[in-house]
Amino acid sequence: MEPLVSLFGSSSQESVRKLPESLPPEVEEGNVEYKLKLVNPSDSRFEHLVTQMKWRLQEGQGEAIYEIGVEDSGLLTGLTPTELDASMETLGRMASKLGATISVLRTKVIESGEELKNVAEVLVRKVPENQQFIDLRLAVLGNADVGKSTLLGVLTHAELDNGRGRARLNLFRHLHEIQSGRTSSISHEILGFSSTGEVINYSESRTVEEICESSTKLITLIDLCGHQKYLKTTIFGLTGCSPDFALLMVSASTGVVGTTKEHLGFALALDVPIFVVVNKIDLCRSYQVERTIRQLEKVLKSPGCKKIPFRIDTEDDAMTVATNFHNQSICPIFTVSSVTGKNLDLLMKFLNILPPLHSSNERERNMQQLTEHQIDEVYTIQGVGIVAAGTVLRGSIKEGERLLIGPTDDGQFHPVTVGSLHRNRLPCRMVTAGQSACLSLSNFDTCTVRKGMVLVSREMEPASCLDFRAEVYVLYHSSRICLGFQTVIHVGNVMQTATIVEMSKSSLHTNEKAVVKFHFINRPEYIRVGARLLFREGRTKGMGEVTEVIPYGENIPNR
Repeated sequence: MEPLVSLFGSSSQESVRKLPESLPPEVEEGNVEYKLKLVNPSDSRFEHLVTQMKWRLQEGQGEAIYEIGVEDSGLLTGLTPTELDASMETLGRMASKLGATISVLRTKVIESGEELKNVAEVLVRKVPENQQFIDLRLAVLGNADVGKSTLLGVLTHAELDNGRGRARLNLFRHLHEIQSGRTSSISHEILGFSSTGEVINYSESRTVEEICESSTKLITLIDLCGHQKYLKTTIFGLTGCSPDFALLMVSASTGVVGTTKEHLGFALALDVPIFVVVNKIDLCRSYQVERTIRQLEKVLKSPGCKKIPFRIDTEDDAMTVATNFHNQSICPIFTVSSVTGKNLDLLMKFLNILPPLHSSNERERNMQQLTEHQIDEVYTIQGVGIVAAGTVLRGSIKEGERLLIGPTDDGQFHPVTVGSLHRNRLPCRMVTAGQSACLSLSNFDTCTVRKGMVLVSREMEPASCLDFRAEVYVLYHSSRICLGFQTVIHVGNVMQTATIVEMSKSSLHTNEKAVVKFHFINRPEYIRVGARLLFREGRTKGMGEVTEVIPYGENIPNR
C-alpha cells in the first residue's frame, strides 16, 4: 500500500511532468486501434477489419477509439482529403455491419513536405448485447459549499445556476437540505449520451425512463456530502456504491480546505481513479484561480498521491486525457463555472469519451462467478413489499431466482426469491456484475432486511464473521493505537464499530503498518478476503486489506 499520510499533513514539491505529445506505439489489448488508411479493402480484408473492430469494442465494453492516418508505431503520417474520406466510408461500413455508430472526435492537420495531410480520431460505440447501455458510476467529492450539487444540477438539466444555488434543488432529498443548502444524504442523478455523443438529458422530454431508453452511455452521478459531520455517509458512498471514478471538486476562491484532502485520501486508499474540477472561477480573478491550481498541483504531486496534474484548456486536452485515463497516474484538472457555463463543454467531452475502468476479460470473469449482490438501501413499497437496492459485484441475477440473504443477527442466511428487477426505474429481466439494480424480494418472513446484508448464490454456502484479520496502515493518529481501540470499520456496504483484539505490534503510530484482528461489536457481517477497508475514529484514520475471515459458528443455510 502506498503511504497517504501526506494528504493529511505536509507535501513536497516535484517538477511538473506533462503528457507526451506523440502517440505511444499501438498495443494489442485495449480499445484503441491505429489505422494508416482504409481505402478500398478486399472482401477478405474487410472481414478481418470487422473482426478486429468487434474485438476492440469488446475490450472497451462497447466503445473503441480509431486513430486514422497513424502507423502502428504511433507516427502521425496523415492522409490526403480523398484518402481520409475513403477511409471514413470504410470505417462506417465496418461499424454498420456490427450495429455500431461512429462520430469524429477531432481532426489534426500535419505538414508532409509541401502537402498538408489529416489525422482523424473516431469514436465507435455499440451497446453490448447483454446490456441496455454502457454504464459508469461517478462519485462527486469535495468540501462543503464548493458547489457539488449545483454543478450536477447544471450538467443534468442544461440550466445554468443563478448564483444562489437554484440548480441544486433537483438533487436534494430532504427539506433540511433545501433550507441549509448542504447535502446530508447520498443522492443520484443520471447523465445520458447518445451514440454520437449528444446529451440525452437536454431533449424536451427528459424523464428518467426516456433518458435510459435513448442513451447508449449512461453515467450515474453520485452526490456525496462535503461537511465533516456527514463524513461516515461520504465514506459509505465510496465503499458501498462501488464508483468507477471520482470527481474531486475545489472552490477557486477558497482552495484546498476542509475535508478536501480527506476525501482525496479516501479515494486513493480505495484505488478509485480521480480527476479534479475547480469550480466558481466566475467569483475570482485569474491570479486567485492560478493560486488554487498551484496548490492542487502541489498536493497531487506529493509522495502520498504521486499523480501527474494535467490542466484541461482545450477540447484536444480533454479528449487526449480521457483516452489515456486508464493510466491512473494522470489527474486532469478542469476549471469551470456553474453560473457562466465556462468550460462545461470540456467536462462534457471528457465524460462522453471516458472509457470503462475494467477490461472485458475482467468483467467476464466476474460474471462467471457465483452471485453476490450487496444491499445499500432497503425500501418498503406498498403493493410490492421489500425492495433491496445495491450493486451486483459478481455473477448475475434473474427474475424468479432463488438466492440466500443475510447475515441476520444470529449470523444465518435465509432463502429468498427475487421478484421484479429494475435499473434506473426501468424493468429488466437480468442484471450482471458491475450493474446497480433494485430487486423486490418475496417468500421470506424469518429475517429483517437491512443495509449491509448481501444476496448470494445458494451454491456458495456463505459464512458470516464477528472476527477477521487485516493488514492495516495508519494514515493519522494523534498518539498511538493499542489493544482495545474501537473504530468504525467500512468494508464495502458494511459499516460497524469494531474493537482491535490482537496486534502484531505492541502499538501503532501514524504511518505504520501492522496485522490486527478486529471484532465486530453489534452483529456478524459478510466480508471477503482481499476486500479493502477504511477505519476512522474522530481524527484517527486508516486503511487496510482483509487477510483472513474467521467464520461465526455453524453457518449452514436453510435450503
